[in-house]
Amino acid sequence: MNKNDQEQTPSTSEKLWKATRHTFSAATFKANQYKQVVQKKIDLGAVHRKIDHLHSELGKQIDDCRAAGHSQILERDDVVQILHKLDSLKKAAALLEEEIESIRTELPPEDQDSAEQAEDIEPETETETDEQKRTDRESE
Repeated sequence: MNKNDQEQTPSTSEKLWKATRHTFSAATFKANQYKQVVQKKIDLGAVHRKIDHLHSELGKQIDDCRAAGHSQILERDDVVQILHKLDSLKKAAALLEEEIESIRTELPPEDQDSAEQAEDIEPETETETDEQKRTDRESE
């Protein structure tokens, strides 16, 4: 081995290590992102079940009032309370849906050095699938 080979070997190893760290970081980010989306969807499902329950409660309350001969059913306090609960739950559901969408569109934090190093590692040997994956990540 000549002097140039010895100097180049640590540089290549360092580049590979940085690329590996970058890949691991991106994978960890995606896993955490998926976990957050799943948790928000669970919360959203719970909110939708509460909304469904309030809908049936509202229908029962309106039917009971109508059967009892009450006038101005929609202005009764118990009906108005249910409607207010429905409004707040619908707002909560909309907020959760927005949060899910924002989590999905989040991009992993890019380390400039890692990105440059990953590009320095023989870009001409990049396969078509690697190029497609990179393009997909950039478009997400």
